[in-house]
Amino acid sequence: MIKIQNCNNIDLGEISISENHLNIKYAFNGTGKSTISNAIVAKINGNDNELKKLLPFKYKEEETITPCVEGLEDYNSVMVFNDKYVEQYVFLNDELIKNSFEIFVKTKDYDEHMRKIDSLIKVIHDTFNNDDEINVLINDLQDFIDSYGRSKNGYSATSALGKGLGNGNKLSNIPTEISQYKTFLNRPDINVKWLKWQISGNDYVTEENICPYCAGDISTEKEVIKKVSENFDSKVVDNLNKILDIFSKFEIYFSDETNEKIKEISENISGISDEQKNYLKEIKEQAIVLKDKLVGIKNLGYISLKESSKVADIINKYKIDMFCLSRLNSSKINAKAKSINDSIDRVLVAVGILQGEVNKQKKLIQKTIEKYSSEINAFLQCAGYKYYVNLEDNNGDFKLKLYHKDFAREIPGEENHLSYGEKNAFALALFMYSALHENPDLIILDDPISSFDGNKKFAIINMLFMGSNSFKNKTVLLLTHEFNVVIDAIYNFKSKILPIPIAHFLTNKENGLTEKEIKREDIKSFVEIAKMKFNSNIDMINKLIYLRRLLELEENKNLEWNLLSSIFHRKNPPTKQTSDGEEKFTSEEILSVEKSIQSYLPEFNFENEIQKVMDINFLKNLYTNCKSNYEKLQIFRVVFDKTKLDDVFKHYINETFHIENDYLFQLDPAEYNTVPSYIIEISDQMIRDYVNKTGEIICD
Repeated sequence: MIKIQNCNNIDLGEISISENHLNIKYAFNGTGKSTISNAIVAKINGNDNELKKLLPFKYKEEETITPCVEGLEDYNSVMVFNDKYVEQYVFLNDELIKNSFEIFVKTKDYDEHMRKIDSLIKVIHDTFNNDDEINVLINDLQDFIDSYGRSKNGYSATSALGKGLGNGNKLSNIPTEISQYKTFLNRPDINVKWLKWQISGNDYVTEENICPYCAGDISTEKEVIKKVSENFDSKVVDNLNKILDIFSKFEIYFSDETNEKIKEISENISGISDEQKNYLKEIKEQAIVLKDKLVGIKNLGYISLKESSKVADIINKYKIDMFCLSRLNSSKINAKAKSINDSIDRVLVAVGILQGEVNKQKKLIQKTIEKYSSEINAFLQCAGYKYYVNLEDNNGDFKLKLYHKDFAREIPGEENHLSYGEKNAFALALFMYSALHENPDLIILDDPISSFDGNKKFAIINMLFMGSNSFKNKTVLLLTHEFNVVIDAIYNFKSKILPIPIAHFLTNKENGLTEKEIKREDIKSFVEIAKMKFNSNIDMINKLIYLRRLLELEENKNLEWNLLSSIFHRKNPPTKQTSDGEEKFTSEEILSVEKSIQSYLPEFNFENEIQKVMDINFLKNLYTNCKSNYEKLQIFRVVFDKTKLDDVFKHYINETFHIENDYLFQLDPAEYNTVPSYIIEISDQMIRDYVNKTGEIICD
């Protein structure tokens, strides 16, 4: 038993949850269903801050009173479907639900196949994991490639290489007139900062030829000082430093011939010739080939192996042929290439087994995709939606995508074509698969299907609780204000939802939140309830209320119905509706109709009952002694039949709890107070006020 205390409008309440069952809690809005959900989630997740937020306003200033939830010790995890879930996890820009891969593809079998595949190529991965120099080489190759910039022809004049060496290396040939500055210019650790400092000082040289640094006379040195900025630009030098640093780092990767040529190019003072550009582009192309091979080998796995029907062909293409990489044919890279090629050869020894595991994984994924897509699409078709989904593989990144039968392309998640009901239906389906993947101890559905019509409700209940891949045998708490959900779960589908669901009706009154179990035999047709009331010891006026409703359901608004309506509208003599308008009953008609009504209620007498409704004290006592809130409201309607009521409250009395509350199947209103207590509180007060003001009833 779960005890909830000091949470919003629940001062104290107890509800039960049976493990491995669907637990339905049926209650009107305002009873505290969402509070129950929020309190349970906060407690299981150990979120004290969220639990404190549920403290009722009346206790906000009381430091000693705090929200409390007990009885959840056996629950360590929970998932809840509500509006927040829809906002956070479904209808994302690039997929229907967050973590599609984790939910739909990454099964235990998937993980097992991946483990076997990884073990068969482990020797390759170990080569990288045990040799940090290979990973350094990959990063160095990328830096080298990036220094060329982005260009279709492989060389960009705006790159570090182009800006640094495009017009020659002026640092290798400093003009004689500024040779005194070599100490600063030839030091790559300070030359850029020094140049910026030196050049910015030119703005402060005055006509008096005063040095902006030492305030001394610079009349003889002024032109020499200015020549520094004329010959050097700090940005060019900065790029030159970068490219020279990269070339220096690559000395261990270049062949001896390449190092000699690079030295020549990097020291050239006249700029890079077309022949030299072609030579540099050739080095870049070989660096790209080597880098791509190293990255491909490092990331070798199922994703790369699945693209070919022959795994051996994929693996062989990653072998490094140093003969074709002549510009990088150094002893350093040769040693790394040999180590990698040896590991590839060792994998190829067992390539047949590897091929088999890859094929098994491909078949498993295809089967999984077909299974889930088929299930979701079957639900959408059954519910009458013209949408369908595909679980698509984008290089191992699986995402669930939405399509419409009348539109060839994918519908992005952010488009607003889905109605509120459609969004909820999709969200429920996706939540189910997410919950099945996470497998929490408790699943909460907070009023999930109130916005759907009949066929869609059936499709959703079937999907959630009847399929082989559903919440069957899961511990589920379903909170709803829809009685039809209860009817479907424990009456219409009694043998299809297993284990048999357990339903309760919740009420929240002064004595706290309580629940009363609803069994299949408690769900009755109104005909059954009416006939049961005819044989009960309630007052005849109450029995006549049920009889008139029974005649309405049987579409039998004849003289019997008119006579009963006259009683409830306090019309004496009674009237009837005819084609010519309203007419009075004749004495003979009253006697005839009395006999007809007596076939239902033998003790019926019109005069007796009309006199009762004329007596305000009788009605007041009858109202007070009614066991059922439903019956109370019907007596209330009699009392205030000729009184002008607030429009909203009148709607509640005359419509919501008079007609809309009478389902084809329903609960006995004497056993289950299916009218909210706040409505009864209002009507109680109005009855008291009315009796205090008048002792008679106005009638026609």
